[in-house]
Amino acid sequence: MGVGVGVDVVEGPGGERRYGEFVVVRRHAYVAELALDRPKAMNAVSTDMARSVAAACDALAADRDARVVVVTSTSERAFCVGADLKERNSFSDAELVRQRPVARAAYTGVLELPMPTVAAVHGFALGGGFELALSCDVIVADRTAVVGLPEVSVGVIPGGGGTQLLPRRVGAARAAELIFTARRLEAAEARELGLVDELVAEGQDRTEALALAARMAANSPVGLRAAKRALRLGHGIDLRAGLEVEDAAWRSVAFSGDRAEGVAAFNEKRKPEWPGE
Repeated sequence: MGVGVGVDVVEGPGGERRYGEFVVVRRHAYVAELALDRPKAMNAVSTDMARSVAAACDALAADRDARVVVVTSTSERAFCVGADLKERNSFSDAELVRQRPVARAAYTGVLELPMPTVAAVHGFALGGGFELALSCDVIVADRTAVVGLPEVSVGVIPGGGGTQLLPRRVGAARAAELIFTARRLEAAEARELGLVDELVAEGQDRTEALALAARMAANSPVGLRAAKRALRLGHGIDLRAGLEVEDAAWRSVAFSGDRAEGVAAFNEKRKPEWPGE
């Protein structure tokens, strides 16, 4: 993507890596945690933060030991409140045009991660913040979560994938109502309408998301990536074409080392040791 070039990467204890000032990646065995770490601004996505998210996603996409990624927040009050409107208010039109590819790269960086992704949401997840969650495969939210795409209330539209990702979750009519009214939904309604997938006790979103990711990561990394590819590429196309997408993904794993190990482990009644190839 290129926009993450120049972001300082600092190694920390236990394999932790900090990308710029506002993003930290931690490892939990085969699960990678991408933590949004701008708590004083409730993770409002500034240009610098967008660059860091993109750079972290570039690195994770190339990391064959990362089987699942969990996106979390270090802010007690929010997952992410979206674009940094204070910064945006200072932009000229030309500066806004130049910043656009940087912002897009943060959202597409999460969306295009090749492994399964889980968002751990609490507090406010609004605008671009909710779009970061929508870019993940599964959203785990605690009961403090407040989500929504309020962009039309400030004269813009969702620009991090919201107009495309939300209809894929809740249908075109429901997405239109939510985007056109700019309304915010509390956790219970968000779960009822399918904007989030799991609703957990207050303060447990990160714990539960990491536990879910660990269960996913116990499976074949080759299989996980191929299954995600089939799910993503097959969504919204006709059944016959979708089955061809699935067949192509199946062929990519059918002769893999993971497939051989999985079959052997099943027959030998032991846990597989995935070669990841």
